[in-house]
Amino acid sequence: MRFRAKVVDIGCVHHLTRVVNTISKLLKKCTLRFTSEKVYFILPDQVSNGGVSMWCEIKQENFFDEYQMEGVNKDCNEIYLEVVAENLSRALKSAQAAKALKIKLTKKQSPCLSLEVELPSLASDSRTVTHDIPVTVIPRRLWGDYAEPNMPNYHVTIFMPPLKMVKTIAEKMKNISSYLILAANQQGEMLMRVDTDLVTVKTSFQDLDIPDVRMEDEEVQSVSHRLAWPPDEFASARIDIKKFLQFLAGQIINPERVICNIVDGTIVQFFLLHDELSLQYFIPAIAR
Repeated sequence: MRFRAKVVDIGCVHHLTRVVNTISKLLKKCTLRFTSEKVYFILPDQVSNGGVSMWCEIKQENFFDEYQMEGVNKDCNEIYLEVVAENLSRALKSAQAAKALKIKLTKKQSPCLSLEVELPSLASDSRTVTHDIPVTVIPRRLWGDYAEPNMPNYHVTIFMPPLKMVKTIAEKMKNISSYLILAANQQGEMLMRVDTDLVTVKTSFQDLDIPDVRMEDEEVQSVSHRLAWPPDEFASARIDIKKFLQFLAGQIINPERVICNIVDGTIVQFFLLHDELSLQYFIPAIAR
């Protein structure tokens, strides 16, 4: 099992750093999945236990100038590693002025993902800083636990308002309640509401765009479909406001658009689309 990659373009180093920074703000540990064509960042399905789950993928050719890997065997040419996302993020931050960045799977006292950062120097020889990040190799028998999450057929799909605006509103609502009701319909309306015994506070958005289902299936490769639902009726989910804010706070990459899919009373799914990256984030609904 081998992995080695190299980044020379400083723009690609910055882009990779922003992606990993985003991931590190969403979760503590993640699973890295390397295939010949893509790199995945995965938090396996925790929704059934009240937790969130995440699935992020990037095309390796859009980030790496060199990319070589050998999986477990020819029939399973993939590598699965568990890593502390913050450790990877900190290592990449040291590469912001690098001449080159090399990433490889090594064996020190334990398996490591080694990042070799080649830095410019006034002398003729460049300086190299190496970060050895401990990883856990996930055995083949457990790979099934890290499959792409299944999204139930949803009732409403809608483009989110600007996330900075949503984050500001959610932060204020957090002072009132621990739970947020997120609701939307197919006429471009979205509602954020918090309820207590003493007060109800809500913010509404109008004239939001509705994704073209055919476009979504093509770009996001969604296998779910919208259920029959009255266009003017709201589908809603009561979610943990801290988990929602965690998602909003992690958006360093300034996504071009974010699609919100709601299964009434069950789950909210966010599709984040930006250049060569796609990210799915799932927050389960909480019963009253």
